[in-house]
Amino acid sequence: MGEGRSQRVSSEALVVDVAAHLTPRLSELSEGLRDRLSQQIEELQGDAPLVNLLYASIQGNIENILSSLQHGISLEDIEPPSAAYEYARRLAQRGVPASALVRAYRLGQQNLLEYVFEACEQLEADPTLRADAYRTVVYQTFDYIDWISQGVNAVYEAERERWLAERSSARSGRVEDLVAGRSVDVDAAEAVIGYRLRAPHLAAVLWVHGTGAQQDQLSRFTRAAGAIAAELGCQRAPLVITHDRVTAWVWFPVPEGCQVDVDRIRAALVDVDRPPTPAVALGRIHSGVSGFRTSHLQAVRAQQVATVHDDDLKLVTSFDEPGLRVTTLLVRDLETTAAWVQETLGDLAADGEQQARLRHTLQQFFQHGGSYTATADAMLMHKNSVKYRLAAAEKVLGRSIASDRQSIELAVTACHWLGSSVLNGD
Repeated sequence: MGEGRSQRVSSEALVVDVAAHLTPRLSELSEGLRDRLSQQIEELQGDAPLVNLLYASIQGNIENILSSLQHGISLEDIEPPSAAYEYARRLAQRGVPASALVRAYRLGQQNLLEYVFEACEQLEADPTLRADAYRTVVYQTFDYIDWISQGVNAVYEAERERWLAERSSARSGRVEDLVAGRSVDVDAAEAVIGYRLRAPHLAAVLWVHGTGAQQDQLSRFTRAAGAIAAELGCQRAPLVITHDRVTAWVWFPVPEGCQVDVDRIRAALVDVDRPPTPAVALGRIHSGVSGFRTSHLQAVRAQQVATVHDDDLKLVTSFDEPGLRVTTLLVRDLETTAAWVQETLGDLAADGEQQARLRHTLQQFFQHGGSYTATADAMLMHKNSVKYRLAAAEKVLGRSIASDRQSIELAVTACHWLGSSVLNGD
């Protein structure tokens, strides 16, 4: 040890000397740490304003640590650097994961300890004192990093929650303008919602029942939407907007010529998550800003029909399915529709298994153009069995199908889509 330092006989005194030795190099140390961290943390690369703020945060933290070591200041008396908190807020606003924030402090601590070790060597301290002093610095810097990490993490989480809420509110507001048909700046709307409007869209409504839905519904809806998007062949992420706690509005940026296979979508949903799996109502594919709105309104109408029927086995309902579009009109006045259905079908509107079988056969017969052969093929039955069921249906009706085909077909369609809400349960 140098002659002027022969009186230094304690590790505590060495810690003070080390801090005093490093303090004049505060800017240099901060710049070095900034350069290292900006290279090691991928999320910071190429973002000059964020790197500059990182420098201010590093400088404030190093100054706190060195002051604490040199003057014996306890954690309770240290004020966190304002730049450190602002850096945490900025990361949250940029969507940079919290792991990048925590990693910066760990790497910073590692590099600062290297500087301390070098300072101990430069001061030519006794090896025993050097080891004790180094241990003291490790403990105190660890305590400081643990303390400041908790603080910046709390700031990050609060800012992230606030920013996401504001962003979600802005996106929801812009989407509501689009859905309502209000005039909007398309470029500005795309920037806010993060979704291209000048493209083909398939809109959907996803929902779960309130009971049994305790998990984060946005995550559930996002996973379900991702599975549907993959099935549709979407090259970009769907737009998912939570409408309320149990409902989400979704738009899929489908490729040109996309064909919607409802059965495949059902299968994809069953595999995506544990119950409750969201039910889905789909619109039709439309393009552009007007298509964004039109497809959504169709999905909403399809959902209205699906929720009236409330069939747990029918996970996906499409506006494009046979008879659905006309049923969206009938569901608007359910009481009147039920009275008309029961008047038109008579005993065939009874809520029984046999009547349901006869109505299903009638529905298939109408959908296949009144062809016995096509109906039999669709139902995997013999043609004579189809004829027998149709004769049985006419007997229950009390008249031939041809006597009022349009009314009977519409009433049977209503029964199929609206279920017990229009049937006679007596």
